[in-house]
Amino acid sequence: MDLFDKCFSWQEAEKAKEAGIYFLFRKIESAQGPEVVVNGKKLIMAGSNNYLGLTSHPKVKEAAIRAIERYGTGCAGSRFLNGNLDIIEELEEKLARFFRKEAALVFATGYQTNLGIISALLGRRDVAILDKYDHASIIDACRLAMCQVKRFKHNDVEDLKRVLEGLPKDVGKLVIVDGVFSMEGDIAPLPDILRVAREYGARVMVDDAHGIGVLGKGGRGTAEHFGVEEEVDLIMGTYSKSLATIGGFVAGPKKVIEYIKHFARPLIFSAAIAPPLAAAASAALDVIVEEPERRERLWKNTKKMLEGFKRLGFDTGNSQTPIIPIIIGNMEKTFRMCGLLEKYGVFANPVVPPATPPGRELIRTSFMATHTEEHLDHILWAFEKAGRELGII
Repeated sequence: MDLFDKCFSWQEAEKAKEAGIYFLFRKIESAQGPEVVVNGKKLIMAGSNNYLGLTSHPKVKEAAIRAIERYGTGCAGSRFLNGNLDIIEELEEKLARFFRKEAALVFATGYQTNLGIISALLGRRDVAILDKYDHASIIDACRLAMCQVKRFKHNDVEDLKRVLEGLPKDVGKLVIVDGVFSMEGDIAPLPDILRVAREYGARVMVDDAHGIGVLGKGGRGTAEHFGVEEEVDLIMGTYSKSLATIGGFVAGPKKVIEYIKHFARPLIFSAAIAPPLAAAASAALDVIVEEPERRERLWKNTKKMLEGFKRLGFDTGNSQTPIIPIIIGNMEKTFRMCGLLEKYGVFANPVVPPATPPGRELIRTSFMATHTEEHLDHILWAFEKAGRELGII
């Protein structure tokens, strides 16, 4: 058997393109602003994770340019060897201060961050306890760790308790949850999760990729939102959302961070984060502190869109954040909805299994502080027109 046979026989993408319902890998020809150019056509962006609009902020761009001028475009090696630049260590110190933790560790991507943390801390006898809606990188990290995995129903603390009750007392236990769930925009009930985890001797890690910059008075994310920053053991985050670039980090106790630093294979065997990316993330942190009005605008826009979609009759699930799902529940209609939205000038993302459970196909919308009232009104108009054409509302 030829290994490539499955590649040559796979036709799904071609069939979707022929049917006019293929909306993956769309070519964007502009910056990630509230408007983008796709294949020469201007669309209003309703599907970016650039929540605070910082990818085009002058201070962020200037910091990246200065870093290139000083350090060049890359580190050309692992941090273990020649890639441990002072700019990276300075970012780690700033992250630790910002998140009020003893230490932080920077990785080259968010995906690598989860792989590195979990594979370093968990072994064959340890148990990872995951929310069923946790991000794919967490699941893949558990595979790399070769640890035991137990899953509990989404945001169901009683089911978490049931899972923990069934575990031996003499195994290491790490409860891992998204702070804000990336597809449906709901928030993990952290205070209750922490209470139950402590009762059964488990540590708690929060993947707060979509909460940082968005939740909390200071933009420190889900733990700050609930007032439980001191209780969360590890906070993981990425730069590819509010922090306007690419990379990831973990913040927590100094000794734990030091251990991860010396045992995380994705850190040891990958090149260090590029200097302009580290500089951009550092500058974005400064802007989050200096310009809280951006977060205020983001929440004003979020409230308008949540109320607008519900008024039109769309099912937005349990969204509590700038991520607002429009639940369709049918794969073909989801793709056709996406096509109509593009026709009416809006870029939004179709989400189908395995990114969401079968029967819960949706259009994932997400909003930015830099959207204007005119942008938001046009998005609502396009959704109403497309939704009525397809019989969704």
